[in-house]
Parts: sequence; C-alpha cells; structure tokens
Amino acid sequence: MQPKSNIVHLPVYQPGKPIEDVKRELGLTEVIKLASNENPNGCSEKAKAAVIESLSNTHIYPDGASVELTADLAVKLGVQPNQIIFGAGSSEVILMIARAFLAPGDETIMADETFSQYKHNAEVENARIIEVPLKDGRHDLPAMLAKVTSRTKVLWICNPNNPTGTIVSHDELTAFMKSVPTDVLVVLDEAYGEFVYDGTYSNGVDMLKEYRNLVVLRTFSKIYGLASFRIGYGVGHPDVIRFVNQVREPFNTSRAAQAAAKASLADDAFLEACRESNAAGVRYLYEQFDRLGLTYFPAFGNFVMVDAKRPSPEMFDALLRRGIIVRARWTYYPNHIRVSVGTPEENKKFIAALEQVLQEVTV
Repeated sequence: MQPKSNIVHLPVYQPGKPIEDVKRELGLTEVIKLASNENPNGCSEKAKAAVIESLSNTHIYPDGASVELTADLAVKLGVQPNQIIFGAGSSEVILMIARAFLAPGDETIMADETFSQYKHNAEVENARIIEVPLKDGRHDLPAMLAKVTSRTKVLWICNPNNPTGTIVSHDELTAFMKSVPTDVLVVLDEAYGEFVYDGTYSNGVDMLKEYRNLVVLRTFSKIYGLASFRIGYGVGHPDVIRFVNQVREPFNTSRAAQAAAKASLADDAFLEACRESNAAGVRYLYEQFDRLGLTYFPAFGNFVMVDAKRPSPEMFDALLRRGIIVRARWTYYPNHIRVSVGTPEENKKFIAALEQVLQEVTV
C-alpha cells in the first residue's frame, strides 16, 4: 500500500519533549518544561468543577455542534452563533480550513518562520506554498501582499507570531486587508492574543464586520490552560464558517472540553490574573537576558525567543541535562531558543541553568 505521494516527505509534528521521558532518560528527579507555551497557572477552578460535573455523562456523545458553548462565546465576542466553529484545538480548525479551501496547485502564502501547521496542512492538500521572510522577526505584510496572484486561495498570519512572539499592528493589518483581493481568505491566528497588552494590537474579531474574507483563530489551550482538552475555535463570515463546517468530523470536541471552555468564559478574574503574571514573567526574562548580554525579540505572547549565541540544538541539549526543556531548531534562527514563561520559581531556575551553560561556553 502506498500513501499519497505528496505526504511521503512530510515530517511528523514534534511537540515539546515530555517531562517523564526526560526524567527517565537522564535520571533526573526534577524537570521543568518551558517548551510548549502552556499556562503555568493551570486552568480556572470553575473549569475544573465543570469537568467533574460532566463526568456523569461520559456514556453519552457530546453535543456535536457545541450549541451551548457557541451561544456563550457568541455573546462574549459580539458575533452570531453561525460565525463560530470549534475544533480539537485551533490546529484542527487550521486543518479544516486547508481541507475546505485548498486544492492541488492552489497557492497559499505564509511567513517563512511561523506556526508549522499552516505549511503542513497545505502540503497535505498538495497546494503550492509561498513563504515570505520575516522582517526583524515580524510578518512583512507588504511583501506577502506582493506575492498574491490569481491562484492564491489562503493567506496565513500568526499574530503574535509563533515562534518569534512579535506582532503586527491594527493599522498594518487594516491597510493589508484593504488591499487583499476579496476572494483570498486571510486566516488571522490569535492563539496568544489574550496575553497582549500593547495598544496597537488588533482585535481580529472586530475586523470581521468589514472583511468577510477574514477568519480569526483562537484557542483555550494557552491563557485558559486547557491544552490537554484540545479545544479551539474559528470566527468568520457565516458563509466561510459553513464551508469549513462541511469538512468537520462529527463530535470533534469532547463533552468535558466543552464544559471546561464554557466555564472558563465566565471567569474573567482568572484570565486577568494570568495576563498579569505572564507580563511579570516576560519582564523578568527581559531583565535577565539584558544582564547576560543576550538579544531577543519583543515578546507579546507567553514566550520569548532569545539568541543564545550558540547553535540551538547544543543549547537545548545542555539545558536538558540540567532539567530544563526549551524549544529549539529553527530553520532561519539557528542560534535562537524559545522559552515559555513559567512560574517565578521556574523562570529563576531556567536563568540559573542558562547562565551555567553560557559560562561553560566562554571557559
């Protein structure tokens, strides 16, 4: 048996290395994972209670259309329920968009160092991928616009960008959307948007009123702390969402995930506490990187991408031996590592390990 020829070369997505694997492989008793941009504060207590309550119905299929969750989210966002689609994480919504809109030979445009699943799913659909270099770690929207042709179907913007953590402003996005042909779908991935305090940042959902060729992605995996439940969503024009819904698998989000997400939407205090603690963690990492003479991209999410002045696989391995898991191996940033913001104690232990490694290099 042979698979589709265009998927044979595709890499399998590599998540952050699991804590238990590192403990077993290296004989460590304490390991800190700062590789997957998870929320070190966990999730809302209201979400935990909702999950426990949902366990009494594990024998019943979940609501396939996420009706109650959709209704609550629509009110919170100020949109109509038919503008929302849920997925097993926003990564599944990416998959569904690629499946719904990309055919073999269609062109799709993205940055050259961004979330890998845009490219992966486009390759699965055998689309032609156009990658545009980042400019100072940011999406170069004019350059991306210049690549649009009559064959362009989907354009991807990760804002804040993963892995660099940078943003493009509302004004930049507005100018871009005004120039993009209306038959080109723009996917604005705001997975880390809730962490952003910067006043120039866009609210993609507000932009939907004017641009029907825009879809905004968000997730409950990051600031809401529900990564293990796999639930995210897309918001767009009803016609676009209907097309995406036509390729959605039945019961693609679980009952527990829907319950946790619904409860999380009602806990604004938890959300704000996470925003504040993350901002404090970013400031601490900035201060320490400055002290160590390391440069970094401005961070607007819950992670910082820093130039370690050494090949990132070596830095990854050296930190791993000290019980710290970070993210490494970037094609266009070979000396950078990406570190998630942890608890204050985790951040301090990371900096201590990083300083040890850097001192070893200079000896």
